[in-house]
Amino acid sequence: MTIASLSLPGPVNDSSTLPPRVLSIAGSDSGGGAGIQADLKAFARCGVHGMTALTAITAQNTVAVTAVYPLPAEAIVEQVRAVAEDIGVDAVKIGMLGSAETIEAVDRALDLVGDAPVVLDPVMVAESGARLLDEDAEATLRARLLPRVTVVTPNLPEGCALARLADDAVPEELVHALHALGPDVVVLTGGHREAATDLFFDGRQVAEIPGERYPDGAAHGSGCTHSSVLAAQLALGVEPLEAARIAKRIAAEAVRDGLRGLGGGAGPVDVLGLADRRREAGARSRPALR
Repeated sequence: MTIASLSLPGPVNDSSTLPPRVLSIAGSDSGGGAGIQADLKAFARCGVHGMTALTAITAQNTVAVTAVYPLPAEAIVEQVRAVAEDIGVDAVKIGMLGSAETIEAVDRALDLVGDAPVVLDPVMVAESGARLLDEDAEATLRARLLPRVTVVTPNLPEGCALARLADDAVPEELVHALHALGPDVVVLTGGHREAATDLFFDGRQVAEIPGERYPDGAAHGSGCTHSSVLAAQLALGVEPLEAARIAKRIAAEAVRDGLRGLGGGAGPVDVLGLADRRREAGARSRPALR
């Protein structure tokens, strides 16, 4: 037998063995609790391959956002182009945008990802209270991106701002108003409502997605986690309503297990169960009692 006739194992290129590919277009959180850092953790939890296109670099921690450095519009488009042309994109999650210029760049970038479903988390204010979307950019977000997305996931204040309704708007009326702006599906998250219930509307049915509230948890990055899990589930082929239910459950568990003692402010969610792993590892390392 010659060497040439040997059947040697080669690289595995069977697409059926590869995970779905999900792209986060969002800002970076230097504290690791929200933004693309939270998105990548959520993607890993769901078993998809995460990719990123940075819109801005923020200097922040659990207490405050001390600086925001937007990336040039062309840098955003080129990041998306690079991954779309080589790796491919099965779903997109959009987070922090910041300005009208960035929104316009993301609008152009979406032309590069084909018909991949898009989940938009309209990030307006950070957990610390810092403004993350210019007020004059809201009209651009409303006009350029809402008609293009598969799912939009605002909390109550964000939804009211986008729909230009009063802060005490009836949630059922609010989801109808948001749906009229163009997205296929609206998921109004329950974090800022009296009951921790998300409201789903796809133009045909309104469905409540109940969940537990964990006041003793840590919520920094909960919105990023929720929308990223939802995008990952769509990439996995899950229908939108079930994807929203899974996103609600995983985000709530991440708040429940949040790292409350990490930093001096609002601690980050723990979507990967890091605290539980450390406790389990500590228990295994303790000597057995005699």
